[in-house]
Amino acid sequence: MFPASVFKLDNGLTLIHQEIATTPVVVADIWVRAGANLEPEPWFGMAHFLEHMIFKGTATLPPGVFDQKIENRGGVTNAATSHDYAHYSLTTASLHLEETLPHLGELLLNAAIPEDEFIRERDVVLEEIRQAHDDPDWIGFHALISSVYQDHPYGRSILGSEQELMRQSPEIMRCFHRTHYQPENMTVVIVGSIATESALELVSQTFVDFAERCYDCPQIKEVAKPKLAGIRRHELYLPRLEVARLLMAWIGPGVEELRTSCGLDLLSVLLAEGRTSRLVRDLREEQQLVQGICSHFSLQQDSSLFTISAWLEPENIERVESLIRLHLQDLIDNGISEQEIVRSQRLLCNDFAFSTETPNQLAGLYGYYNTIAQAELAVTYPCQIQLYNSKQLQKLAQEYISPNHYAVTVLKPC
Repeated sequence: MFPASVFKLDNGLTLIHQEIATTPVVVADIWVRAGANLEPEPWFGMAHFLEHMIFKGTATLPPGVFDQKIENRGGVTNAATSHDYAHYSLTTASLHLEETLPHLGELLLNAAIPEDEFIRERDVVLEEIRQAHDDPDWIGFHALISSVYQDHPYGRSILGSEQELMRQSPEIMRCFHRTHYQPENMTVVIVGSIATESALELVSQTFVDFAERCYDCPQIKEVAKPKLAGIRRHELYLPRLEVARLLMAWIGPGVEELRTSCGLDLLSVLLAEGRTSRLVRDLREEQQLVQGICSHFSLQQDSSLFTISAWLEPENIERVESLIRLHLQDLIDNGISEQEIVRSQRLLCNDFAFSTETPNQLAGLYGYYNTIAQAELAVTYPCQIQLYNSKQLQKLAQEYISPNHYAVTVLKPC
């Protein structure tokens, strides 16, 4: 049973509320379907840049005043952008929510995007891009997703490029903002020490005067869902790299196949989480061919990502890749023991329990799922995990993590 209440306001905005009377804190999360996936081709990097510019004030709230008002009351704010969403968070004592949330609402609905602040903040984002290009793990991961997704938006960097940012202007950013920061694209999640009636009244009063909608935003190019056939190989040589990286990736289904995604999460844990997992035990503990190895499944709206990453000496790369492929083939041919399944299910269910203990965690979980699908799906995860058996996981491995169809990026020292 979903523990929160979901309200659809008359203007199309969704409110999700859960009262936790035992905490003095309230978290207000605002999730907007305005991520990098919605950027038209001339405007790559716009969603992330706009996240920065949201905090540069409105006609009634000068730059810097918002931060001052929140910090003076002991509050904390944060923001993030992904391909699927833009996310803004406010954590404050419950008695201060009524005077702080309206300020965040004002920024989100009526961002002024002044030209002088735009130019200053563009330099900040450009520096962020330059720092990212100095990080070998960032370089490797983005080379990998570019190979996996190619023309799909998931293959682009959320940051954009220096050239793309230099072509943007306050005018086109205002257009992007007024196109996507509209009530039907927005979910407000409030978790903590506030009653339902008070939360509903506060949100209804705060998120009401949205900016006039812009209809001039360029159309997004329709792109087919990505597929992997054969092995796509990419090698990079980087200066000052002390340890080589082996990055392998497979494509999983989007959130519309949540049960399948939960199964791939199980396979990820079974392969490379903990000393007794297959890849860690064999390649790190017994053969000592890698310094570290992990697997990760990343759920996304359109098309999810399954990865295996290893840190190792360059001379071991071919052997380790070959052994990983053999492990995958063994998974497909011989299946999984009941003991392995129970261990993986227990780890994932425990992780889920530990990640839903605080108002921040709950607000993030509900907001994320409601943005890419619907909030109620968030709490079905443990049940979905427990339903899998060996044959079903063996079939998933065969369909989604083939040893003959994947992308691989290798980073080596110059």
